[in-house]
Amino acid sequence: MDKNSPNFWSIPPETLLDRFGTTRQGLTSRAAGERLIRFGPNRISPKKRTDDLTLFLAQFKSPIILILIFAAILSFFLHDPVDTLIILAIVVVSGLLGFWQERAAVHAVEKLLAMVQIQSKVLRDGQPTDVPVEKLVPGDIIILNAGDVIPGDCLILESKDLFVDEATLTGETYPVEKEVKILSPDTPLSRRVNTLFMGTHVISGTAQALMVKTGKVTEFGKIAESLKLRPPETEFEHGVRHFGYFLMEVTLLLVIAIFAINVYLHRPVMESFLFALALAVGLTPQLLPAIISINLAHGARKMADRKVIVKRLSSIENFGSMNILCCDKTGTLTEGVVRLRSCIDAGGRESDKVFLYAYLNARYQTGFTNPIDEAIVAAGTPDISGYQKLDEVPYDFIRKRLSIFVSGMGIKTLITKGAFRSVLEVCSKALDSDGTIKSISDIRDHINQQYAETSRAGFRMLGIAYRDVASETVIRKDLEKDMIFLGFAVFHDPPKPGVDETIGELQKLGISLKVLSGDNPLVVATVAGQVGLSGSKILTGAELRQTSDEALRTQVNAIDVFADVEPNQKELIITALRKSGNVVGYMGDGINDASALHAADVGISVDSAVDVAKEAADIVLLEKDLNVLLQGVGEGRKTFANTLKYVFMATSANFGNMFSMAGASLILSFLPLLPKQILLTNLLTDFPEMTIATDSVDVESIQKPHRWDIQFIKKFMLTFGLLSSIFDYLTFALLVFVLQATVDEFRTGWFIESVLSASMIVLVIRSRKPFFTSRPGKYLLVTTVLVIVATLLLPLSPLRDIFGFVSLDNRFIIGIGLVLLLYVICAEVAKRVFYRRVQF
Repeated sequence: MDKNSPNFWSIPPETLLDRFGTTRQGLTSRAAGERLIRFGPNRISPKKRTDDLTLFLAQFKSPIILILIFAAILSFFLHDPVDTLIILAIVVVSGLLGFWQERAAVHAVEKLLAMVQIQSKVLRDGQPTDVPVEKLVPGDIIILNAGDVIPGDCLILESKDLFVDEATLTGETYPVEKEVKILSPDTPLSRRVNTLFMGTHVISGTAQALMVKTGKVTEFGKIAESLKLRPPETEFEHGVRHFGYFLMEVTLLLVIAIFAINVYLHRPVMESFLFALALAVGLTPQLLPAIISINLAHGARKMADRKVIVKRLSSIENFGSMNILCCDKTGTLTEGVVRLRSCIDAGGRESDKVFLYAYLNARYQTGFTNPIDEAIVAAGTPDISGYQKLDEVPYDFIRKRLSIFVSGMGIKTLITKGAFRSVLEVCSKALDSDGTIKSISDIRDHINQQYAETSRAGFRMLGIAYRDVASETVIRKDLEKDMIFLGFAVFHDPPKPGVDETIGELQKLGISLKVLSGDNPLVVATVAGQVGLSGSKILTGAELRQTSDEALRTQVNAIDVFADVEPNQKELIITALRKSGNVVGYMGDGINDASALHAADVGISVDSAVDVAKEAADIVLLEKDLNVLLQGVGEGRKTFANTLKYVFMATSANFGNMFSMAGASLILSFLPLLPKQILLTNLLTDFPEMTIATDSVDVESIQKPHRWDIQFIKKFMLTFGLLSSIFDYLTFALLVFVLQATVDEFRTGWFIESVLSASMIVLVIRSRKPFFTSRPGKYLLVTTVLVIVATLLLPLSPLRDIFGFVSLDNRFIIGIGLVLLLYVICAEVAKRVFYRRVQF
């Protein structure tokens, strides 16, 4: 068996089955397991390693940490082995903390993703079985239905009315009809009608296919490999990257300057080098990647408790930043349980014939399962024993019609059902209530009036038409002409109870709702009015076709309801909204929603959605309910808020302390802190910050969407970093000029002030409100208290000699305590002034 199988589209199916050592009943589970080991998982790119050793080593990949380890080892041979071991121990403990937290985060996320894993139906041991896409192998027999994502390159063995969307591979807008066929070896990809390609999806019909290629050797895999495709960077990731560059520049400049000046002042080179590197560790928020992962994973777990599953962690930020949500009407604003209310003729009277023809059409169609056909079939059981299906033209989103060809009562009849306008345009006659067939021109106005009146009442209507076709045995789309308009199938799907209140809550959170519906404007307007969107301007698909991209961009924000829109128009609307500066979420669950889900900043689907929608989504709801979404938005904003808290902490007290230490080293005749003392300071201040994911968030922080703002962070860093430095220098003056501290007393006193100020400022800057009115999370508060106690006890413990500390008398403790009290008071005042002047 050759996995590459060149030109397999030119090989007869039975021959190819023999080559792959399989049959039409599929592989055995044992054979499939052996092939999975041989060929590997069905993935485009290798799965990111998340084993414990890889995660642990990843904690030390920072260049600064690696240089520090190297320098410490070098000093082992040249300087002080005891200090070296202490520094290495602190670095390892810090790495273990990050590893422990990130390991829990990774495992939690893997469990969540398993809940919404895409599966394919395959024949294993002769039985249809749902198997994760990654475990499919060459030789598997795949069973495909409408909405399924095609998991590999396949040869069709059986098909019925099979249409496939290949836009992701070929760029072709219209679905391609597929069939069993043997082609020439040199047939180009776009004409391989007997072949299915990975990454495309089924629009309508059914099929069984032989899996020939998986993973990287598929056509899609080759493209991804050559382009090294990766998901586009989110705004949050972009902000983190630029923030990292900014800190790197500041750190590099400062470290080089400090090292050069200390050497110029004839201080020991190795000690000066370690001091400069330790300062770099203090300046660099090396836990930022771990903190972000922990915060996002914690947020994902909390969102899962709210029935919201996050597939891509970085999308949580966009979820919290979202200020516009686009959704369909059916199932989101309405109950989604469509019921057939009546079947009426062109004159508006109940008609058994209309119901019979609607039933035949719905009963015999083999395209994708949909609530409309289910409602018709559930409404009754007319006698259809005398009818037999001959052929079918599946529904597509261009024609918006579905035609069934049946024979019965000695007549062959083409029955068409679909969107009213689409059905009416192929009719030249109409059956009136009195049983007479009239020209469509004579009765068109009456039909349109009937349609308008019923639609205004909030009922959805489909047109039913028929045509007797005696000479045909199969049908084509071009036979949908000169038909007789028969009547309407009328459906009712009432708004969900309380959905208007939910929309109001979304608006309170700064999220505008926009309805993108394929239904007719009259029905959409009625439902919009019922859910609190009354008075909204409506733009129809027909009007949209006449609107330029530039014009759409200028008016799209003012329009809340879009009716009678096609799938590609949804993508246009979302793109226009994004170009207007919005963060846009799109909620969809159908085959025709894939492109819109891709276009949105946040693609939102539901667990019951078709595979192609779930595959395209960033976030999957376990219930199709705006209330679930509402809760998820709140959790997403809490996650973003807590992530920013760490950034604020890392760029305020820590930055100020390290900057002050660098300055003091230039003035004093000795290093203000030893390298091991700086690293210990950094380690102790990390403990409270690592609990930030569990911190409580003020209600005010989630009332409106926030976005990553690097300029705001710079202003925050300068304001609170400068404030921290002022009090560091005040401490410096207190120790040198007032208390006349020795070198060891100075280092001990400044160590205590640095750790305590960094720990206490966390409680201040975590909230815009006064710290005594905003209750911190339990773990944050407990950890902060423990760090404060440990810092005060360290100079009294046996460890003091190892770290170079001495015990301090009460004068030092009281003096440092007064400085800290004044620092907290000034920080509160500065916070109030800062947020009054700087908007975020």
